[in-house]
Amino acid sequence: MTLVKTNNPFAKSFDGLMNDIFNELPSTFGKTVRQDVFGFPPVNIVEKNDHYHLQVAAPGFDKSDFNIKLEGETLTISAEKKEQTKSETDKVIRSEFSAKTFKRSFTLDEKIDAANISAKYENGILHVGLPKKEEVKAVTKEINIQ
Repeated sequence: MTLVKTNNPFAKSFDGLMNDIFNELPSTFGKTVRQDVFGFPPVNIVEKNDHYHLQVAAPGFDKSDFNIKLEGETLTISAEKKEQTKSETDKVIRSEFSAKTFKRSFTLDEKIDAANISAKYENGILHVGLPKKEEVKAVTKEINIQ
């Protein structure tokens, strides 16, 4: 961050004000806005020797709430949790549960074996396995000279 001394405290530019606001906020604030305001759950992507592993933190969902589609090169993970129906005999004092939805899309490259993508939901985390295609190794052939 660059320190600039001004005599007039109101002389800051709009860009400088925005930089101060976003640079001085805690780093977790951006994550909170992404999760709470935009509804994007956090995702970890891990590359292993033979596959990529996506971990989507989505607690509170059931396995049946998720929808995973592959259209062309775009993998879309979405979920929709509907509000529970209210019983007419119960008097609700406070209700903070609400319907949740999210949608995340990822662009896959040609290294992914799309036919063998797998997914499982366990302990609030959706695990998506993206296997890599086996590399075609060049065949070495010795040619005899006649």
